[in-house]
Amino acid sequence: MTQLLYGKQVVRQILSDRHTKVLRVYLVMHDAQLEQLAQERSVPVTYVDRRRLHTMAKAGNHQGAAVEIQPYPLYSLADLVEGKHGEHGFLILLDELEDPHNLGAVLRTADAVQADGVIFKKTHNVGLTPVVAKVSAGAIDTVRCAAVTNLTRTLQSLKKMGYWIVGADMDGQDYRSLQYDFNVVLVIGNEGKGISRLVRKECDYVVSLPMKGQISSLNASVSAGILMYSIFASRFPL
Repeated sequence: MTQLLYGKQVVRQILSDRHTKVLRVYLVMHDAQLEQLAQERSVPVTYVDRRRLHTMAKAGNHQGAAVEIQPYPLYSLADLVEGKHGEHGFLILLDELEDPHNLGAVLRTADAVQADGVIFKKTHNVGLTPVVAKVSAGAIDTVRCAAVTNLTRTLQSLKKMGYWIVGADMDGQDYRSLQYDFNVVLVIGNEGKGISRLVRKECDYVVSLPMKGQISSLNASVSAGILMYSIFASRFPL
């Protein structure tokens, strides 16, 4: 099923982003800039009347322009587990992450450390959007993602498959105290609330980043990046 996005600025950004698979542009009136961008990417342009576009956009403020894109692929949990890159599995699970810039950054780092995949909820979590694609710098095409209904049950299933759950939270043990020489699911919480209570109950370890300055917390994707590279460094020492 394709996805329709609308608004001139949105259409302009998507056409300018080479990582997004664009199928068609819809315009109510001629727009030289959008038409030029579409032509450069060999994207067909269809001209429609305002009423039809209003219906397509479900009464949204389309500004006379919309774009149809190919949705980004999602995989099953089994696909991620079976696609293990090394001796030990390495998955990242996001507990209601909301900022698409954070998800894009997580995907980019996940690609760099060759993690096996990223898991997030189908609801109450940012999904795979053009903004995520742009921030990921292409990692949206290389890192497998799975959208699941229930994070707690997903973690329980992964435990049965031999994974240990490592959650990142404020009051855990120093992240440097673990060796990570086992199948790991790294859990990153919501930007404001952190890891939810039920998800935390499934964690075998809770780790924290020491904060010596005046600021008490780090951005979610920054924390995720540090922990991902900590796991990488533990598994591939110099």
